[in-house]
Amino acid sequence: MKKLWLDIGNTRLKYWITEQDRIIEHAAEMHLQSPADLLLGLIQHFMGSGLHQVGISSVLDKQNNERILKILKRLDIPVIFAKVHAEYAGLICGYDDPAQLGIDRWLQVLAVATSNTQNYCVISCGTALTIDLAQGQKHLGGFILPNLHLQRDALIQNTKGIKIPDAAFEELSPGRNTIDAVHHGILLGLLSTIEKVLSDFPAQLILTGGDAPLFAQHLQSFHPVIESDLLLKGLQHFAAHLDHIAAG
Repeated sequence: MKKLWLDIGNTRLKYWITEQDRIIEHAAEMHLQSPADLLLGLIQHFMGSGLHQVGISSVLDKQNNERILKILKRLDIPVIFAKVHAEYAGLICGYDDPAQLGIDRWLQVLAVATSNTQNYCVISCGTALTIDLAQGQKHLGGFILPNLHLQRDALIQNTKGIKIPDAAFEELSPGRNTIDAVHHGILLGLLSTIEKVLSDFPAQLILTGGDAPLFAQHLQSFHPVIESDLLLKGLQHFAAHLDHIAAG
């Protein structure tokens, strides 16, 4: 049975097509603030893929989600929108108001939280750097920081005469020129934050997102695990639990 999984973020739309839970197609594209238009360009392809179900993680508002749903109705198959719950599949949300927690963060925790009492620190290294803590199946809350590139762009906007190219964020030694000082300083700041969190809350470190390998190489003492498709796993878990409820 083929299924389509969509991750609609603030800047990108990712999709996976799976068959018997095996990924057979995957792509990610910038949607330029118009995810519905991007989806319109993909729908013909999806219509010919023999799909049986769609699962969606979307950070968009209600109006945009309704546009997405209207487009997907052309597939004439069940569509599941993942939502944050106070409690779901055993996972307890740590936010006072669950609706305030980003669905992407919640699904990533849902993917790893288990019934034992192990501590987890789930870090998504994407457009923002998000840190979520969990003890067993109890989400404890987390932190959100600007990622490497957002911090650099903010500095460029307020620093006259300094042009910073897309240099690699790899070194932590003191910069011997302004470009290196900026890159090394931003990376050092984020790594120091993560190390402080893990010092206060020892946990299994799980990294996901595009910059996960970069952070992993500097956090080896915490034995990080990189999960490239963590949100997909959470979305699949969400849908499977919903099917289980429907089956009675």
